[in-house]
Amino acid sequence: MKKFTVAVLGVSALVACSEKEVKQEDSMKKPTTEAPSPKKIAEELSIHGDTRVDNYFWMRLSDEQKNAEEADAQTQDVLNYLNEENAYREKEMADTDEFQKELFDEIVGRIKQTDESVPTKVNGYWYYVRYEEGKEYPFYCRKEGTMEAEEEVMLDVPSMAEGFEYYQIGGQSVSPDNSMIAYGADTVSRREYTVHVKNLVTGEILSDQIPKTTGGATWANDNKTLFYTKKDPVTLRSFQIYKHTLGTDASTDELVYEEKDETFNTFVYKTKSKKYLIIGSGATESSEYRFMDANDPNGSFKIIQERVDGLEYSVAHYQDDFYIVTNKDAKNFKLVKTPVNKTTQDNWVDVIPHREDVLLEGIEIFRDYLVVDERKNGLTEIHVMPWNGGDDHYIEFQDPAYTAYVGYNPDFDTKVLRYGYSSLTTPNSTYDYDLETKGRTLLKQQEVMDPTFDPNNYTSERLMAIATDGTLVPVSLVYKKGTQKNGENPLLLYGYGSYGASMDAYFSSVRLSLLDRGFVYAIAHIRGGQEMGREWYEDGKKLNKKNTFTDFIDCGEFLIQQGYTSPEHLYAMGGSAGGLLMGAVINMRPELWNGVVAAVPFVDVVSTMLDESIPLTTGEFDEWGNPKDSTYYEYIKSYSPYDNVIAQDYPNLLITTGYWDSQVQYWEPAKWCAKLRELKTDSNQLYMYCNMSTGHGGASGRFERYKETAMEYAFLLRLEGISK
Repeated sequence: MKKFTVAVLGVSALVACSEKEVKQEDSMKKPTTEAPSPKKIAEELSIHGDTRVDNYFWMRLSDEQKNAEEADAQTQDVLNYLNEENAYREKEMADTDEFQKELFDEIVGRIKQTDESVPTKVNGYWYYVRYEEGKEYPFYCRKEGTMEAEEEVMLDVPSMAEGFEYYQIGGQSVSPDNSMIAYGADTVSRREYTVHVKNLVTGEILSDQIPKTTGGATWANDNKTLFYTKKDPVTLRSFQIYKHTLGTDASTDELVYEEKDETFNTFVYKTKSKKYLIIGSGATESSEYRFMDANDPNGSFKIIQERVDGLEYSVAHYQDDFYIVTNKDAKNFKLVKTPVNKTTQDNWVDVIPHREDVLLEGIEIFRDYLVVDERKNGLTEIHVMPWNGGDDHYIEFQDPAYTAYVGYNPDFDTKVLRYGYSSLTTPNSTYDYDLETKGRTLLKQQEVMDPTFDPNNYTSERLMAIATDGTLVPVSLVYKKGTQKNGENPLLLYGYGSYGASMDAYFSSVRLSLLDRGFVYAIAHIRGGQEMGREWYEDGKKLNKKNTFTDFIDCGEFLIQQGYTSPEHLYAMGGSAGGLLMGAVINMRPELWNGVVAAVPFVDVVSTMLDESIPLTTGEFDEWGNPKDSTYYEYIKSYSPYDNVIAQDYPNLLITTGYWDSQVQYWEPAKWCAKLRELKTDSNQLYMYCNMSTGHGGASGRFERYKETAMEYAFLLRLEGISK
């Protein structure tokens, strides 16, 4: 009887395999519609005695052209091409329309629609954000004294967003006397905000309007003076700090500081102690801060430490000292302090010395405790240190891969730390932690509105892949329990690897739509991030950038060797600089991936980094190198995805972009798509989706953004022959 059962199961498995192969073959059929074929106009781009020919350079439009009331001929040609690509994708993926709707409903259905954040007490009021069922935007609210008090809706964003295709609130800042709120609003998706001020007593929106800002504003202690950051209208660089007095016209505002170095951005904030206003100015590898008494908004700012190439630091205030996190003689950063009246680096005294194996990422100061954000062995840690010299300790976490972070802690006098925790199997959780007793209270855990969801049904792992040069690269994985390492599992490998941004393992209810259909999900913690310390970042930038790409490829090969998947079932995804990663790895190892999703991809690296009029360019020379230097030019050119498209087979590819994207302009993915169509030698799927209403972050609504996610998932699942 047992033998018979095994035989039946074996036949069933063979039938299932056969059906899957047929479905996959169906999904791999040649496109049924003729793909767009944009015109080619050869543009010669010469520097350092080298000439590149860009046949699609004409796709670039200026902001003036995009914003003109009537489209000129070039603009119309660009719009026609983008619309043709959208129409082509819609037609070719029409068989997934119902599936996309099913996925969207499934994803949104897991989200608790009527929900609110954990309240935080600030200056006598409890502040929180809440959502109502069916609404795309939040309500920003507060209650005075106690959560049993009457609710005050400060910002009714669902109403404010009416009539706009895109609406995003920037920073919100309440005046010290609790009577006013300053907030930014972006209605274009260009990350340029207009600051407004609302009287919270009367409900009146004041006539004060400040355009072209970063969105936030900082109050002086007089309740009538605001400091804010202006953006350059062309490059969008944050370059000026202005002072505004309530009731005056913004055109008369006083320029307090201008950052003239085009590689730096500037910003303004108030210390947690409320005693000082701080102007910061930073580039990738250097920083500079100024301070002024917050009680004297008409005073002058004093420099803490003048900028020095390679010297980075950040500033907090406690009692008579500034506490400074710095890389001075400390690659992984250390904590120093210096008297407020003697701030230059020759006065800095170590509080937490440099450690070779620990990256110091930030601090939170309380009256009796110092809390330190640290990173060791690729994992985040929270270090609690009493000011009185008592025993220090670390908050304990259990998962093999996780993220823990210090939350919003505005109260200086408390002994309770607010922190957040999440893992690949643990929904995002907010805790209050007693710094004295070490007791913790779970205040809220993200609810997954699916009665079948059980975190115990999933397994999380943290592995070490071996890179080409012998470096061990962490990989975090999550999958449904019972998954066999037989090489047949579809696996989606995600990566970023730039700017020192660490991609920590976190829970995603959205991701369940893949896991529950048999996908393994993996994060490659590749060089260029900062997971393994500052050196990890430096080994993946500038002239070491290719380590980022080879690390990702090596992680993919490692997962194949370990039996998690195979090239026929391996997929990759990345966005922005992670889109650059996608472009590089499919040029280098196209046969390794069955399908790739490249979101808002930064792929035309040489041309963009040579054009200082494009937003972000000048501030990123320390990240990629300045190609006006021939050494950097040759190196960047050797990996820039657009410049290295050749006549070869490429994997199935979905590219996404936004017409109003100010971070990675739409023409980069558009040109890349066109060049791939021209040169690739396969009949695999190549689609581009251009959202004509949004920018880098996609749709602004709470749920609307998941329509794009559903499309991406449908693209990947169809390649696996999965249609429901």
